[in-house]
Amino acid sequence: QVHVVESGGGLVQTGGSLRLSCVASGSIFSINVMGWYRQAPGKQREVVATVTSGGSTYHEDSVKGRFTASGDNAKNTAFLQMNSLKPEDTAVYYCAADVTRRLGGGAFRYWGQGTQVTVSS
Repeated sequence: QVHVVESGGGLVQTGGSLRLSCVASGSIFSINVMGWYRQAPGKQREVVATVTSGGSTYHEDSVKGRFTASGDNAKNTAFLQMNSLKPEDTAVYYCAADVTRRLGGGAFRYWGQGTQVTVSS
């Protein structure tokens, strides 16, 4: 089994910062990509940022220049540094890890339980 756990959410004022952390544990051979997603009330889940095992990153346009995804491949962890937060960033943030559980096996996406980020105006 694989477990993904996020932490670091909370309540912050507009312009503030938060740092989310994510750790994957369990039966893991390798992790190809770790990603951050968010879902606001009444909206679909959307990708925010991703980081590959090689360190390549992707950031969705609305967070470019404000959010920074990073990861520690050796520790199966990922981070999302969020600066200059806006009320529209309010959402539940989820971490997902694309995990290969054995040599030659396929990757499967495991999700965390989510952490609430609330930005007050």
